[in-house]
Amino acid sequence: MSDYRSPRPVTASQDPFASSFATTYAGVVSFLAVANEGSFARAGDRLGIGRSSVSRNVQKLEAQLEVRLFLRTTRSTSLTREGELFYESCQPGIERIVAALDGMRDLRSGPPRGHLRIASTSGFGRKIVAPLLRGFHSRYPGITLELLLNDRPADFTADRVDVSFRDGRMEDSGIVARQLIAMQMIVCASPAYARLHGLPRHVDELADHRCINLRSASGRVKDWQFKVDGRPQRHQPTAQHTFNDPDLILQAVLDGLGIAQLPAYQVRDLLGERQLLSCLAQHAPDDEGHYICYLSRQHLPARIRVFVDYMTEQTRAMNPQCGTTVEAPPALATVE
Repeated sequence: MSDYRSPRPVTASQDPFASSFATTYAGVVSFLAVANEGSFARAGDRLGIGRSSVSRNVQKLEAQLEVRLFLRTTRSTSLTREGELFYESCQPGIERIVAALDGMRDLRSGPPRGHLRIASTSGFGRKIVAPLLRGFHSRYPGITLELLLNDRPADFTADRVDVSFRDGRMEDSGIVARQLIAMQMIVCASPAYARLHGLPRHVDELADHRCINLRSASGRVKDWQFKVDGRPQRHQPTAQHTFNDPDLILQAVLDGLGIAQLPAYQVRDLLGERQLLSCLAQHAPDDEGHYICYLSRQHLPARIRVFVDYMTEQTRAMNPQCGTTVEAPPALATVE
């Protein structure tokens, strides 16, 4: 037709993908809409853009392909032979896109399924997360599970993680974090240690005791946290032993090697059974939190949504905390 313009030559120095992808994509979508609707105006209505925009998109596509795709008159629009061949070539892609869209709808509306990659700190993962996975899988058998234990914060993108469990205060505004339970920190010792060495009555007395420290994934030794006279205090006592695993620290405390500040979920049952004693409860720090984290609230896949809800419900039902005050049994408190 008289309004058809020959394409501009593309220089060899141009990157054909980078320079033409957006134009090609818009042109193909417009082309398919016109081919299906039989009209540039109806294609514009279908796509929610003006007729002129559809026409420009198709013209740019024709220029890139160096073929005419439509025969246009004032009364009709029809595919050329080249247009028919191009439309046929696009059909498998269209069917795959439609199937992908249907699959995504099924994921959101049908029974949750797919693979779930979970990251957690080692202590919380062993004690809380792992025991709950069996019940979750029984409820949602279509979801396969992968649990990674690592005390460094998970990188959702690099580690391809769907859900992460984190301890302490959350400061990353790009992550959705739901608090599962408060994070209580309790200074503990074994009865055997208490009989031999007593228990500290004040934070300043930690220097007189055999302390066991935790080295974090960053390589830094973690501070012990307290609240003295209403103000937070951090201490890093001289350690007799340092481990990079919370379970090793707990075992060392049970063996009477020293005292350590441990999370409540790890020691609650042992305190109740009098296998451990607590001290410095009057200087316990403000609770922080154990969080379940994911990247977005919008269009959350069903497998992630049901996992977050299940773990939140089950963790809170377990109530792996020790209450606001935990003291040594009266019979042993006198060793302080």
